[in-house]
Amino acid sequence: MAADAADGGDAFDLEDAEYEEAADEVYRELLARIGEANPQPRLDATRRAVELLGDPHRAAPVIHITGTNGKTSTSRMIESILRAAGLRTGLLTSPHLRRVNERIVIDGLPVSNEALVRNWDDIAPFLAMVDTELEAADQAPLSYFEALTVLAFAVFADAPVDVVVLEVGMGGEWDSTNVADGQVAVFTPIALDHESRLGRTVAEIARTKAGIIKPAASVVTAIQSVEALDELQAAVAHNEASLAIERRDFALESTTVAVGGQLVTIRGRAGRYPDVYLPLYGDHQAQNAAVAVAAVESFLGDGTRALDADVLAAGLGEATSPGRLQLVGIDPTVLVDAAHNPHGAAALATALTEYFDFDEFAIVLGILADKDALGIVEQLEPVASRFLVTRSGSDRAIPADALARVVQEVAEPGTVTTVEHIETALDLARGWAAESPRRAVVVAGSITLVGEAMAIAERDGWK
Repeated sequence: MAADAADGGDAFDLEDAEYEEAADEVYRELLARIGEANPQPRLDATRRAVELLGDPHRAAPVIHITGTNGKTSTSRMIESILRAAGLRTGLLTSPHLRRVNERIVIDGLPVSNEALVRNWDDIAPFLAMVDTELEAADQAPLSYFEALTVLAFAVFADAPVDVVVLEVGMGGEWDSTNVADGQVAVFTPIALDHESRLGRTVAEIARTKAGIIKPAASVVTAIQSVEALDELQAAVAHNEASLAIERRDFALESTTVAVGGQLVTIRGRAGRYPDVYLPLYGDHQAQNAAVAVAAVESFLGDGTRALDADVLAAGLGEATSPGRLQLVGIDPTVLVDAAHNPHGAAALATALTEYFDFDEFAIVLGILADKDALGIVEQLEPVASRFLVTRSGSDRAIPADALARVVQEVAEPGTVTTVEHIETALDLARGWAAESPRRAVVVAGSITLVGEAMAIAERDGWK
């Protein structure tokens, strides 16, 4: 039997395979729409779709998350803490690593194929109606992400859930998730990324992201540059919202390396939480945890009631962040991390030196064409003993030889190898690392590359 939709389901292990083919067809129908690389800067189309469906985006309160880096990790920590507190949760994140089900999560589990298909069948006629209206108005039909957002709202309303943790796809102001009104708006660090879509300066990008702030909302922000914080404060004032700022209203007090992760001490908005275990690597993940704690405090008690210590220990202790500094292989060690912009690459480089006891790293690198490849390489070069430059199967991936030329501008002569196929690149990197226990492999540069590496690791039994 298929996993029951009310249970969320484990889309990969527990349900009847009869739904898998139908779920794959849903994904193909989504892919046939305008892709995520070309988001439509509009909200009216998504608003019209959810209106026709009876406003499923209003079925549960929303915590809305945006930023440049750390959105998914922070979203997953928030969801995990809320679930530990006894709430039934819905979580929307992007992109996925292996299957689209991963993006829509009910109570910590990817939506089942059965629930995915059933809800898609329910909304498809209404999406078609909106497509027809848009085309009559000489506008593009609903895009991949617009349709996916509507599907997620339908799944959450159908489950039903007590709270939705909603990660922005791109930006904020015109992102399709912004049809929802977040009671809490959360901002992870804002930096340059997607400049062609969001703006050429940090201030412009922050202004676009600040569009998720709604009247009277509680706003929680990580440490920001002066330019970004100015924009957030202006939006807060305009919406008569409240603002909690990291280091002023809450803070990461300390982090200590521990087996499999770290112990963090967090000063929240309402309480202090010493030595909480977080099974994730990197100071940036500890900072994400501090933001997540402040966000949950804001949601559950308007920042005035401390979280139960056991709830927080369970919530952070069970937090996961697939594809973010994740161990996927041993003998030799293989780590994967999306690191798809310079800010993320810098965090990865720092974590590799502070949390792992290796002398040399081989970086298997693949980057998408709309990213700052040179900036990413400049951040990774100080920790890279060698680069194996390849590409993922994405049609947006930079060709391996073109990316290799970028890497060669920065890397030491003789340390760059161009490899067309990721499997060959991984074989070469693992062979090199196996020569010494002081060596490790890191796969980085894009979610698509990381997803493919994780699938290979699982298939070949690297752990």
